[in-house]
Amino acid sequence: MRQAMACLLWASAAFVTASARAGVPLPLLADGTPSLAPMLEEVLPGVVNVVATGRVREQAHPLLDDPFFRHFFNAPRQPRYRETQSIGSGVIVDAQQGYVVTNHHVVESGSEYLVRLGDDREFPATLIGVDPETDLAVVQIEADQLTAIPFPRTDDLRVGDFVVAIGNPFGLRQTVTSGIVSALGRHGLGRGYEDYIQTDASINPGNSGGALVNLRGELVGINTMIYSNSGGSIGIGFAIPASMVRRITDAIIADGRVIRPSLGVVGQDLTAELAQAFDLRPRDGVLVTRILDGSPADRAGLEPGDVIQQLGDVRLRDTQSLRRALGLASAGERLPLIYLRNGQRRTAQVTLVKPQWTQLDGAELHPLLAGTWLSNMTEHHPQAGRAQGIVVEQVDARSLAARSGLAAGDIISQIGRTPIGSLADARAAATPRSRELVLRIQRDGRSAFIVLR
Repeated sequence: MRQAMACLLWASAAFVTASARAGVPLPLLADGTPSLAPMLEEVLPGVVNVVATGRVREQAHPLLDDPFFRHFFNAPRQPRYRETQSIGSGVIVDAQQGYVVTNHHVVESGSEYLVRLGDDREFPATLIGVDPETDLAVVQIEADQLTAIPFPRTDDLRVGDFVVAIGNPFGLRQTVTSGIVSALGRHGLGRGYEDYIQTDASINPGNSGGALVNLRGELVGINTMIYSNSGGSIGIGFAIPASMVRRITDAIIADGRVIRPSLGVVGQDLTAELAQAFDLRPRDGVLVTRILDGSPADRAGLEPGDVIQQLGDVRLRDTQSLRRALGLASAGERLPLIYLRNGQRRTAQVTLVKPQWTQLDGAELHPLLAGTWLSNMTEHHPQAGRAQGIVVEQVDARSLAARSGLAAGDIISQIGRTPIGSLADARAAATPRSRELVLRIQRDGRSAFIVLR
């Protein structure tokens, strides 16, 4: 009994200490126990339930796709559909305009949306826009007497801070769990632009899109995923940090989508071998391998062989950190850039621009590539710095390329015996009059050859 009382007193003291450090006087109950209830009474109305409904086509029996079978057995092709429903959480970020932020994976399969408030009011919602790269989406409702959860005044979240997760796990609305920040800056988890907050506050299916708040009742993150082998919480959950949520939400509300800026650099990770050759530490920057003509990097005077170490306030360790830095920036933003040339530290100012993304009809390279669309690999591609080549954007299913095995998302790294890194290289390597085209492609981290004839 004494040991249990001691543990209770220690936990109470820890909460009070954390609250004091956060600048929040945590109220005490009549028996002196600290309580989150007063803060939650202010915050809970800002967390909602988001329901997305849609229709998907059911997979028919393969014989029903055979025209001969349909003809001889008089079986008309009638596609069947079934309704789908995705249920998650959302956070009101603008009470006046009715904007609600949630996860992209909550709304992606829906065509109609419903928002259910904590007071049981329900409103149809309009999808304003999505950003799959960060797994964020914004919907809007027309309603009065809404409560928004404010963003933090300062970005001072630290490992060990107490946080509270609010959402609708397993359909249990307005569920509250508490824990601490386990880690910051988590990435490499298979999503696009990652800078996750890791927390041990219980997050389960249905929590997606819900709020992660600090003891001040401020929105420090949007819960997005869990690490689990069973589908339930094992104490490792991830949230999108408030700084990213604010930027992405503002961009979606303004333009309906997120347009990420370009620096005009194709880079490469500093492996141990490359770092030794350049007399640097591994993972201490991005090695420039190509500069796009007329790009901000070109105008700033960067050259292949330079090593970019910092963009704005972001210290760069590899190409993925450069991709994340650009993903959080805006076109027109002017940022300082620090790089090394021949071991000498240099500084430049770059003004980021909207990417000039162009597609090339594959038929212009070679008749055998008719029905494909190709593009240069930019710094925003997930494999930038790890693979070199041109990107297959689209492939017509009826084309020879598709029948030969080429698919959207493939990276063509070699034509014939010639390695390529750009569409210009591809033009030089492809011989239009040849009756055969040998392509080396990379797909899912593996390399293979495809022959078109």
